[in-house]
Amino acid sequence: MEKFFKLKERQTSVRTEIMAGITTFLAMAYILAVNPGILSAAGMDFGSVFTATALASAVATLVMAFYANLPFALAPGMGLNAFLAYTVVLGMGYDWSFALTAVFIEGIIFIILTLLNVREAVVNSIPDSLKKAISVGIGFFIAFIGMQNAGIIVDGATLVDLGAICSPGPAMVAVIGLIITLVLLCMNVKGAVLIGIILTTIVGIPFGVTKYAGGSFMPPSLSPTIFKCFAFGEIAAHPLDFLVVMFSFLFVDMFDTVGTLIGCAQKSNLIQSDGTIANCKEALFADAIGTTFGAICGTSTVTTFVESSTGVAEGGRTGLTALTVAVLFLCSLFLSPLFLAIPSAATAPALILVGFYMMEPVRGIDWSDPSEGVPAFLCIAFMAFAYSISTGIMMGVIAFVIAKAAKKEFDKITPTTMVLFVIFLAYLILKH
Repeated sequence: MEKFFKLKERQTSVRTEIMAGITTFLAMAYILAVNPGILSAAGMDFGSVFTATALASAVATLVMAFYANLPFALAPGMGLNAFLAYTVVLGMGYDWSFALTAVFIEGIIFIILTLLNVREAVVNSIPDSLKKAISVGIGFFIAFIGMQNAGIIVDGATLVDLGAICSPGPAMVAVIGLIITLVLLCMNVKGAVLIGIILTTIVGIPFGVTKYAGGSFMPPSLSPTIFKCFAFGEIAAHPLDFLVVMFSFLFVDMFDTVGTLIGCAQKSNLIQSDGTIANCKEALFADAIGTTFGAICGTSTVTTFVESSTGVAEGGRTGLTALTVAVLFLCSLFLSPLFLAIPSAATAPALILVGFYMMEPVRGIDWSDPSEGVPAFLCIAFMAFAYSISTGIMMGVIAFVIAKAAKKEFDKITPTTMVLFVIFLAYLILKH
């Protein structure tokens, strides 16, 4: 173990790595409850998605552990699952198998791009302000979904209105859970989000919100979703829509993963003297393989989780931390009845606070420059107000190209950005 993971070289120990892995798992295990809840809104089987989530997370994190030897964990990404359910399926009207096919092809493209060493080049060509804005916009989008799922925000005369948060029911339970989780976070309790979900689930029992249906502790069957990611007939009938959907998955996942890798690597002192991340290519393979495998099993895009930083803060420095997380994901397969009993009111606080975690990049946007700030603002605003991640990305890219052309800063418009501009503009014209 010492030789394989290079524990002494990175100044760590088996005990430290295992504790770091447990901490990371506690911080991100909410995905086992939240991801099936979101994807089930698209008509996917809750239990099957639960199993797919645990397996895809374990496989991707095992690749990170053994191939990259980095202390980062992966799972189906927040925002990307919401995009699949609420934009592609409920918004655009496509079947969830259409969306899973986009995820599958995205994973294949990621594997090819990683092999050819071009993912880093693509990332570097996208405006930095839009990378930050995408994260922030998804944060608002996720928080809004959490509030809606719990009934905190409801339909009203002004399109949206405050729900009955002072009457016994899901909204009140969610607000209580939000307060509980906030207190835990402020007290620096490890695994605050997961503990918040558990406590909120318990709070929901006397309100009649939490209902335990029982069932087997064996993993739910994958049969409702496995191998459903080959809807090529529907893709042939709607090629342009498919390209936009697939690229949206590709775009968001690419920047989410790279940004998380950079942030966590800095905290764990894994940034090399030339500014690159140790074993970066191997780490990018983890999310590519995880995404492809996850689509086959029946879940949305797999990405590196920012919650990995909690394990890094506990001293995690090697793949042994990731290995610990992967083992815990596999163990969670046999606890499905407990996760299936968790109501949306209990996961809503997690969605709202994950949105909070995604706000930090807004500080890095140059708001004094309209050619940087306005595209970023439009990207964020359209994601939340149009209830669509892809619309936010499109509006941000289009506005960026127009703004930079107006300022005659043509050197800021990369060929890749220009290609995106043409694709998105064509989509809007043809679609509307």
